[in-house]
Amino acid sequence: MVETVQPTLALNGTITLPPDKSISHRSVLFASLADETSTIRNYSTAADPESTIQCMRQLGVRIDKEGQNLVVHGVGRNGFSAPDEPLDCGNSGTTMRLLSGIVAGAGIKATLVGDDSLSARTMKRIIDPLREMGASVEAADDEYAPIKISPHDGIHPMRYPLPIASAQLKSCVLLAGLFGTTATQVIEQVPSRDHTERLLGLNSEPYGQGKIISSSISDKIPTQSYTVPGDFSAAAFWMVGAAIHDDSSLKLENVGMNPSRTAALHLLNEMGASIKLSNERMQGPEPVADMVIDSSMLKGINVEPALIPNCIDELPILMVALCFAEGRSTITGAEELRHKETDRLSAMYDILTATGADVDLRPDGMIINGNPDFIPESAEFESHHDHRMAMAAAILSSRSDKPSTILDAECTSISYPQFWTHLQDVSK
Repeated sequence: MVETVQPTLALNGTITLPPDKSISHRSVLFASLADETSTIRNYSTAADPESTIQCMRQLGVRIDKEGQNLVVHGVGRNGFSAPDEPLDCGNSGTTMRLLSGIVAGAGIKATLVGDDSLSARTMKRIIDPLREMGASVEAADDEYAPIKISPHDGIHPMRYPLPIASAQLKSCVLLAGLFGTTATQVIEQVPSRDHTERLLGLNSEPYGQGKIISSSISDKIPTQSYTVPGDFSAAAFWMVGAAIHDDSSLKLENVGMNPSRTAALHLLNEMGASIKLSNERMQGPEPVADMVIDSSMLKGINVEPALIPNCIDELPILMVALCFAEGRSTITGAEELRHKETDRLSAMYDILTATGADVDLRPDGMIINGNPDFIPESAEFESHHDHRMAMAAAILSSRSDKPSTILDAECTSISYPQFWTHLQDVSK
């Protein structure tokens, strides 16, 4: 699908965000592990979370679905069945990495596969610790899907310092640890998303500048009955969109405000963005709020490595914001972007330079010389089949004075099926 983005003078209106993808994945995975039935409201209809539902059904979990509400009949740690066919994770790295932890912990015979994009993403970071825990794991070239997991003699708990700040790696190890007789301890020095710890109620203790999170068979899996918040990563596109357009004001309702996810909000505030929060509250284990974003005069900033894990998915759209900020900005320590659905550093460099932005690509980041009066040149953008590239290109090109086109624009369905409709609805 090719999508044409028309020049937009302003963005105004109210947007109901898609449900949080990270929480949606986890809600079904964890509800399946519970011994009781969970009711999950506002589950994401995006392609990735749908892959998680299908995989859990293949493992013998009954999941009743009506619209965006799910009833998951948990089978407990020992209730999974070996699937007859490979578990197809589609494009979802979260599904593959977290599900590998559960399947390996349970000692089930299963093969996990994905689409071409996911099959090109390294799984080495989860394979090594799972093997260290006693799981039997094979992979193509010892690194890529398909991942074949076989029965084993039991999980060996371990003390595991995270080599990188990765919520998916952390979650994989903790989920496998749920099957160990004594505690597996994950040492996290640099914070990453903490949805897994929150939703499972796992024990967490301070450790130096970070923390130690523990899991074992003694942890009771809580039911997952709550309403999934709106996706903060989706909100970031509108936060930037309204900030860089004149005469704009967007209201976003039910935005997930988990502090391990909101570095982009703090960075935009540092840049001078006008963002106001209201109706702050808890929705199950997760904080949420409503948000109003108005047109803003932005200034350049430096995005330091310590902040990267907390805003890794929002970095592409933050790069767009920095193009319209006064002065020079730098992003460093973001080499993890090269290992997403595509090499997002290179892809964003191509997108930004296609519009005439003044940027310099670095191995671990980018230097952006911003200009509040920047008018992007119209272009034909490659999405690289990456939902965040397509949406970042759309917000960027909406500031142009001529129409632009986004190739393979249907990839936004991975996380935000309503994106193009919402863009049209708020464009003036």
